[in-house]
Amino acid sequence: MSRIELINVTKRWGQFYAVDNLNMTIEDNAFVTLLGPSGCGKTTTLRMIAGLETPTSGRITIDGVPVFDSQKGINISANKRKVGFLFQNYALWPNMTVYQNISFGLTNVKEEMDEIDFEARTAARMIEILQKPQDVVRAIRECVDKKKKLDVNKAHLRLIDLYEISLFTAKTLMAMKLHEVSDPAAAAAQETKKLEAKVAAAREKRRQSGCELSADYTVMKGGKPVRSVRKMTQEEIDLIVRRVSRIVKVGMFMDRYPSELSGGQQQRVAIARTLAPNPKVLFMDEPLSNLDAKLRLEMRSELQRLHLQTGATFVYVTHDQMEAMTLATRICLIDNGVLQQYDEPLTVYNRPNNLFVADFVGNPAINFIEAQGSQRQDGALQLTLLGGRKAEYCPAEPVNVDQWFAREDAAAVAAVDTHAVEKGNKDTLFKYHIAKVEEDEFEDEVQLSHSDFIVGVRPECVHICEDGALEGEIFSAMPTGMETTVKVRVGEFLFTGVVFGGVTYKLGEKVRLNFSGDGLLLFSRENGKLIARGQMTVK
Repeated sequence: MSRIELINVTKRWGQFYAVDNLNMTIEDNAFVTLLGPSGCGKTTTLRMIAGLETPTSGRITIDGVPVFDSQKGINISANKRKVGFLFQNYALWPNMTVYQNISFGLTNVKEEMDEIDFEARTAARMIEILQKPQDVVRAIRECVDKKKKLDVNKAHLRLIDLYEISLFTAKTLMAMKLHEVSDPAAAAAQETKKLEAKVAAAREKRRQSGCELSADYTVMKGGKPVRSVRKMTQEEIDLIVRRVSRIVKVGMFMDRYPSELSGGQQQRVAIARTLAPNPKVLFMDEPLSNLDAKLRLEMRSELQRLHLQTGATFVYVTHDQMEAMTLATRICLIDNGVLQQYDEPLTVYNRPNNLFVADFVGNPAINFIEAQGSQRQDGALQLTLLGGRKAEYCPAEPVNVDQWFAREDAAAVAAVDTHAVEKGNKDTLFKYHIAKVEEDEFEDEVQLSHSDFIVGVRPECVHICEDGALEGEIFSAMPTGMETTVKVRVGEFLFTGVVFGGVTYKLGEKVRLNFSGDGLLLFSRENGKLIARGQMTVK
């Protein structure tokens, strides 16, 4: 279990609040992305959980165990939290091979561990393998080149991958020379007898000392594993290195140095090194930002697969909302150190809490339309927008707008500033952008009321059709083959839409459009918060 809880966590420097009273729970085996613009507090949050940064106040627990508590004076160091950290800079040792880089963190581990009889375990594993000697022979002979010469290193790797064993075990199997004898089955049977005798001797030795060996050859006494403070054996280290290298597919590069690897291969090695100590949680701080676009896409897929295979909890920092949407099970969106929304990706996209979230998530970006109006008795809103056009907005779920504003006003009055020190980086209302042909450099301040709204229209809801209510012209068109991103000019306003399929448009071409679907978002212009989702008909 790797459940993480952050309770009222704050980090400030003087009057600058990098993280402001953050509360969130990261469930076991989750893939959470910390998303937001540069300087919003993502990396600081990550570093506080990992123990690389000390919070000013609050409480952090991992697996129910407090690793930081400002009131109780608890602050467990990073090396004792059993977490892995993958930086933007891979930080591989240039003078070490891939194998040495991955195993580096394991060679210095000295802690209380179960005692295991590795000789007996290895012998038992070889007995299993030798039950089918023809498979061993076939695997070795597949490594013979066109000149009938055996590639020994390749044969070792083949056996390691096929049977998930260490290099030492693979060399022992090769030394039996089953691929050279006329009767591999007889040779395997003879070797099996020797190995069975070794396992029996190991069990007898433990029995005489008052212990016994479990099914996985852990030393047991009184029904409990015998534990002692020790370092990992070479066999243990090699098995771990081979296992993680198999997961990230770098087993064939073990003898190479980082300078001999591509960026993507170096990234995989860094991931393997992070996975080797079997951390409870894996933290990643923009690990793909140094890769080209195509490789980043491939590595996203690899990270998804890695998350499934390892079963670990992943916490991933990025400012790329496409990475967050495609990788995460939940997105934590932060702005100015304040949590804006913590939900599943599609919930963040379809039901954003406020204008900032709606604008930050989505590519192409959402279209905003300023509107004024009021709610009728039937629940629909009568709106005026786009320079005087009338429209009717129908919420998908019943909502009383007056009651909604009353609750929000009461909550705003009840909100108390709990900052111990006045916040220097003040929280301000997000300034949305209305796309126009001629941008206004200076906008007049307006007095807002409960009758002022913003309608958010996702690009896929901009529908170009012959019977559209709005007349416009193509301002720009960018086909990609699968889809075309278009900007349509309607009066002084510009709307971005996505047309699926191989459709092309000429600049200046006259078109008509509607806003289709029931996913149009209605926000309060006064406080920027989401009121409802629904559909809108322009008249």
